Amino acid sequence: SGFSSETSPPPSGRSSPCLSSCSTSVVALDCEMVGTGPGGRCNELARCSILNYHGNVLYDKYIKPCQPVTDFRTRWSGIQRHHLQNATPFYQAREEIRSILEGKVVVGHSIHNDFEALDIVHPGHMIRDTFTTRLLSRLAGFPRERYSSLKILSSKLLNRKIQAGRKGHCSVEDAQAALDLYKLVEGEWEQELQRKLRDDQAPCEPSFASSNHYMQDEYWPEEVVTESQ
Repeated sequence: SGFSSETSPPPSGRSSPCLSSCSTSVVALDCEMVGTGPGGRCNELARCSILNYHGNVLYDKYIKPCQPVTDFRTRWSGIQRHHLQNATPFYQAREEIRSILEGKVVVGHSIHNDFEALDIVHPGHMIRDTFTTRLLSRLAGFPRERYSSLKILSSKLLNRKIQAGRKGHCSVEDAQAALDLYKLVEGEWEQELQRKLRDDQAPCEPSFASSNHYMQDEYWPEEVVTESQ
């Protein structure tokens, strides 16, 4: 439920099979924040958008912050005063969002900021952050250690301009961009995570051969070896 986005989601990018789970368990998340408190320095949630794997909007609502807004950050957030007049209360929205995200692989860009604003803890192995993966930097031809903005990666890899209007960011548009970036490297990313999971679960027991090595005479006290000969 929610309202129709002012910016319609662009066509989805290249699709590839999701290895860790089926496509129904992958969603993309993006949030817009406003400032509260002195100087608007505190981040609070003002809009949240969630898309399914195919780019369809599952959730897109304006959300009323707990504290009075002191900086709407409209240039970046796209949020204006009238958007929050009849907005969904934060605690209600958080439960709605939590129920959608539960059990899902969640894709986003710098997504820790979104989870912090939502005050939701999501399992680390169920998060795909397009900001931190090296796969996209490599695909874009950037240095391995470089972290790039969603706007730059979208322009370079999707040939798509986002966050370009004067009205600020659109969380639906940003979630779509993160989702399409994920799909570009999905196969390799999921295989890499599965390998890491297998390595982490591998037992660290000595092999039979290495155990036999310690049965050789040189590892036994001299008196025991003498008595046995």
